[in-house]
Amino acid sequence: MTVTGSRGRRERLRAETTAEIKKVALSLMAKGGPDAITLRAIAREMGMTANAIYGYFPTRDDLVTTLINDVYTALADAVDTAWATTPSADPAVRIQAWANAFRTWALVNPQGFRLIYGDSVPGYQAPEGGPAPDAARRVCTGLTALAAAAWPYARHLYQGSIFAWSDFDPGLLEKVRPAFPDLPPAAVALALRIWGHLHGLVSLEVYGHMRTQTTSPEKLFQEELAQLIQTLGIPRRR
Repeated sequence: MTVTGSRGRRERLRAETTAEIKKVALSLMAKGGPDAITLRAIAREMGMTANAIYGYFPTRDDLVTTLINDVYTALADAVDTAWATTPSADPAVRIQAWANAFRTWALVNPQGFRLIYGDSVPGYQAPEGGPAPDAARRVCTGLTALAAAAWPYARHLYQGSIFAWSDFDPGLLEKVRPAFPDLPPAAVALALRIWGHLHGLVSLEVYGHMRTQTTSPEKLFQEELAQLIQTLGIPRRR
């Protein structure tokens, strides 16, 4: 075997082992919550020594950061694709597409959703700037794009808004104001309201709280989404 072939094989095996470590970590979280993510527990599940795991992830926090970045990026890819592949001239359809992509991703990846938006990993220290700054920016600006698409139809509803830029976290404004320089504070507040609608129902569904309440969570989500679009005054194209 050539030196190049040997190196390629080692790199492939390393990539496969890294992927398995991350898969096992999420599986442990599903069974035992965020406390269950430890390098020793992962090593035990994989039949490896703890020292061998450290060769892939020096600390538990390095692993958690990688997991969050992976799942957050996958979510950002899903909602960005949904938005980009729907007609810009039809804001109702674009909002529906983004919202449904968000829900679908969350239901397919419940542990990833919990890692991003739900259960914090005890003792985890995120790196400066956050574990997934690019993905967080993309999802945040994508959500604000929903409000921006609705704003021409909804602005008259918020003429009396008392929101000012000082009411928002500077980190949020750093993400959304460069992308939407013409939006007023009231529109950013609208983005957060839209987020509340979508995130609330999806969280209840991911955490299993809908199971004993309704046999049709999909229908409930779609009706809530249709009602949201209606209250924003966005016309439905036929």
